[in-house]
Amino acid sequence: MSSARTRKAAAPATKKSNAKPAKAVKKAPSKAKELEEEVIDDGPELESEPEIEKPKPATKSAARPTAKSTKRKAEDDLEDEPKTNGVKRVKSRTTTPVSEPEPAPAPANATTKAKAAATKTTKPAATEAPTKSTAPKTTKPAAVTKTATKTKAKAKVEINHAPTEKLNVYVFGEGSSGELGLGSAKGQTEVKRPRYNPNLSPETAGVVALSVGGMHTAALTHDNKILTWGVNDQGALGRDTAWDGGLRDLADDASDSDSDSGSETAINPKESTPAEADFTGLPTDLKFTQVVTTDSATFVLTAEGDVYGWGTFRSNEGIFGFDNTTLIQLRPKLVKGLKKVIKLAAGANHVLALQSNGVVYGWGSGQQNQLGRRILERRATNSLVPMPVGLPKKIIGLGAGAYNSFAMRENGDVFSWGLNNFGQTGIPKEFDETGASKGADVHAPMIIEGLEGKGNVTCIQGGAHHTVACTDKGELLVWGRLDGYQLGLKVSDLPQDEVVRDSAGNPRILTVPTQIPDIHAIQVAAGSDHCVAVDKNGKAYAWGFSTTFQTGLGTDDDVELATMIDNTAVRDKKLVWAGAGGQFSVIAGLADTPMTNGINGHA
Repeated sequence: MSSARTRKAAAPATKKSNAKPAKAVKKAPSKAKELEEEVIDDGPELESEPEIEKPKPATKSAARPTAKSTKRKAEDDLEDEPKTNGVKRVKSRTTTPVSEPEPAPAPANATTKAKAAATKTTKPAATEAPTKSTAPKTTKPAAVTKTATKTKAKAKVEINHAPTEKLNVYVFGEGSSGELGLGSAKGQTEVKRPRYNPNLSPETAGVVALSVGGMHTAALTHDNKILTWGVNDQGALGRDTAWDGGLRDLADDASDSDSDSGSETAINPKESTPAEADFTGLPTDLKFTQVVTTDSATFVLTAEGDVYGWGTFRSNEGIFGFDNTTLIQLRPKLVKGLKKVIKLAAGANHVLALQSNGVVYGWGSGQQNQLGRRILERRATNSLVPMPVGLPKKIIGLGAGAYNSFAMRENGDVFSWGLNNFGQTGIPKEFDETGASKGADVHAPMIIEGLEGKGNVTCIQGGAHHTVACTDKGELLVWGRLDGYQLGLKVSDLPQDEVVRDSAGNPRILTVPTQIPDIHAIQVAAGSDHCVAVDKNGKAYAWGFSTTFQTGLGTDDDVELATMIDNTAVRDKKLVWAGAGGQFSVIAGLADTPMTNGINGHA
């Protein structure tokens, strides 16, 4: 872990306002009632919020000009959401004991058994005729055959397969903590437009899949490596990044070029340079097929359907734990209780896993009901254990927002649950005079009726308070919070009866899934308050909060309309994937593949 220093974090889930925000009120039960029954946490209760103003950006380093740090107006978010990595990174390595992966069990001593069998078989026979006690010795081969059959029955079957197309990787946005994976050379603090990452070239790394977390990224390579980079304060990189370097004197070294020059900075090179996660002590024959990231953790899926992870989850009170025995997991560890998993999805502090039988499991923080089950307040760490979500059969897909969840059924239904204070679940709720939802969350999975008739949803993701999705018809759909341009639509053109306004008459929430016109999307990504979408022609579009250039459009002004990302780095490339973090973004294109007008099929 890096030495003591102050860093900027991902856009926090709860944005502070200049005025003191209203706090959730929990009524303490009487002592008599406490003796009679467990107290069940149904999620935060909300009070009316103060008058709404334009969101305030996440606090940047002291080197950032004050004018930029106050660009957005006072925020009105609720205080019922988990604290992220904070406005400042932790200044020292945690002293909390951590767990390392259990060593693989030693193989059975077959040689010893064989010797014993041989000794028993070659015992001198008596001079008389064989007795009954010696007859069974001739059946030893049968026992060996039985053992071999039993071993064969335990052999695991590969049910998942990794992508094979190698990708070119482009990064932009905030990079002062190594989030962009460009190394420690000068010029990495902010990248205004997409920049090719030479550390992840198809020739040297051969990346085939990626996932972007709050302040770190993980990638799967063609030769079965898991590469990680970014902030490692809570073990999200799954490897040792301790470094004795000094603090960097932050300067405004934002760059709009595709090349770097200058001296080394004090960015930790072990965090800012992609490197392999440490799987020492685990089976050497693991084959990885998918990687997902939360704000402070990383999880990988294997070909046989097992899940490994590292890092930690966070709750309203801070660090919550990796599982119910470990606070921070520094190295990859098997997640127990799951089998035959075929797909993963992750929010800010929770993970969903879809098994081959159509059952969905969830674990992590459940304080906003994103796990779809009630959590006993006195046994909150039980939510760190994977448990089934109450969904019908034939679930085929998953998605997640920061604090809510989605599941797609075979018949086209999309279920949603979790935090709903800005209508981000797509489930209609009653809103008060400030524009806040009176029902702060959806306790159990419910069908999003607003998606009926729009085609089958193929990809869905959510930010802090908004959601973006695309369908098999190519429709690009958005809903939820819009007062920070999170939805990419002309707000003034939206139907009045579908927009919730605050007491001052300012538009705040779009309650109905609405199409962004003229973009045939095949893949979408949502950061805290911005989005990136890729269309069938290999072009990327971005919109929303852009103070740290996370839209890749070269501006730090918020972007209201979905706008195509275009510069020399990506202009002639076939883009197929996008990921959005708290204050940065990553897009990827097929290596050595010319532009076409069709859909390549990689997602």
